[in-house]
Formats: sequence, structure tokens, C-alpha cells
Amino acid sequence: MTIQKITPFLWYSAEAEEAAAFYVGIFPDSRVIRVTPVPSAGSTKLVEFVLFGQPFFAMSAERTESFNHSISLLVSCTDQAELDRYWDALLAGGGATDGCGWLRDRFGVSWQIVPADLIPMMADPDPVKATRVAQAMMRMTKFDVRALQAAYAGTAG
Repeated sequence: MTIQKITPFLWYSAEAEEAAAFYVGIFPDSRVIRVTPVPSAGSTKLVEFVLFGQPFFAMSAERTESFNHSISLLVSCTDQAELDRYWDALLAGGGATDGCGWLRDRFGVSWQIVPADLIPMMADPDPVKATRVAQAMMRMTKFDVRALQAAYAGTAG
């Protein structure tokens, strides 16, 4: 695996290898590259993996801080079926939903599962359209692509 200039690095208490295998099972163009034990650091392991072609590193090592929403992984989805598939898969085994398209997987990592056109709709120079989308989004847990598009078009009922 080629190291990018910037590569996400996730620190898990003990389950980096399990988490990487979980994610690889969900997303296409994904694989675990290598698991490297670090004997000089007890049970620490480094895990190199790829999701959608994006390299990641993870580490299993004792830690005192847990994941929180200050960092999340955003998945841009082309349609409702793709959004539903990733939403359901990431919640499997003990994840929890949050508002506005956010969820936490069973490892505590925050994800945003969003329609690909959400950001362009919210960034529309027409403030009326952008506001309708933002208001619709704020009422949702998992995003409803058609409802967001209807809000944007002004046809929401």
C-alpha cells in the first residue's frame, strides 16, 4: 500500500483488525492489506486497509479516549438503495443512529451516510432552496433522498 500524504488513522482499544474486516465486508474496492503485530508494545497491532480505494491505518492499543463526532467518515451515495445498504450494514451488530444522516458503528466510529447531491443542494445560491433542504435534513435521522430532492424543488408536501 502506498502511503498518501494524508491517510486516516483510527485508534481502537483492541478491535482494529475486527473493525477493518467489518468495513472491508461493506464497501467495494476494499481490502485488508496487512496486520502487523508490534511485540515491543504488548498486544498492539497496526492494520493497513483500503476502503473504496482510500488507504487507512488503524491501531489496536490501550487508550483512554474514545471516538467522538469531531471526526467522522462521510460516505457519498448515488441513490437511496446505496444509502440504505451502507446505513444498515454499518449499524449491524450494535451501532446507533444519530440525527441528520449520522450514525456510530459498533466500534464507536462516526459516519455520515449522505446523498451525493446533498451538499450541492445545501450550497445552492438560492437561499430559499438551500433553507428548505436544510430544514428537511434537520428532521431526518437516515436521509430520504426523494424527500430532500422534493424539498429542494419546493414540491415537498
